[in-house]
Amino acid sequence: MGLMQQIQSGRTSSPPRIMVYGTEGIGKSTLAARAPQPVFVQTEDGLGEIDCHKFPLAGTFDDVIAALTELHTEEHDFQSIVVDSLDWLERLIWDAVCETYGAKSIEKVDGGYGKGYIYALSPWRQFLDRLSALHKDRCMAVILIAHAKIEKFEDPESSPYDRYSPRLHKHAGALLTEWCDAVLFATRKLRTQTEDTGFGRKRTIAHAVGKDGGERVLRTIGGPSCVAKNRYDLEPELPLDWNALLGGITSPATTNV
Repeated sequence: MGLMQQIQSGRTSSPPRIMVYGTEGIGKSTLAARAPQPVFVQTEDGLGEIDCHKFPLAGTFDDVIAALTELHTEEHDFQSIVVDSLDWLERLIWDAVCETYGAKSIEKVDGGYGKGYIYALSPWRQFLDRLSALHKDRCMAVILIAHAKIEKFEDPESSPYDRYSPRLHKHAGALLTEWCDAVLFATRKLRTQTEDTGFGRKRTIAHAVGKDGGERVLRTIGGPSCVAKNRYDLEPELPLDWNALLGGITSPATTNV
């Protein structure tokens, strides 16, 4: 059979591969814990107050790979894999790279000049290969959690501006963002107000929208304020709620994406 006879059409349904990042305490892990039958691979110790299944705290990159490998080879009923968090996983990857090259820091690997960050892409790809196997062979949803940082973005079409992005090195961040079907920024809705302080001076004050410190939302489309994307034609903003997110992914307009 030739390649022309193997051309496919239509959409192919598969579990989502999602990265959720945001500030501390916004509810990223709680959101992931409400996914279908999740199990956490924890690289940071922050799940004590969440009722969930989890592997022992990973102390090395090999511990993470071992957990993902067993999920692929052993029998279980888990439907979602959650890695919490990517930025702490990155530290384990850097430690592994430093050990391989006998360096004291990722900046000093193989003489420096950013080589360590390039070498770190190899274990990152190994990590994604394991996740891809779980996604394809075991039909597991993948949820990756990360903290947020503020970076200055050099926009070629405008002046530079600050925006939120996952707290990862730019090379790793680009690799993971490309692999995921959705990168979502968890934040609180704020309303800004400009007040006159006298003597011709003004100040801008941010007020939370909603109760309990502000309504928590997911930004699904990137812009000047944050890095975000999705392949599901989601609304630009969704409640920070698993059912709302799942409803957007599986809505009639986006079925089988």
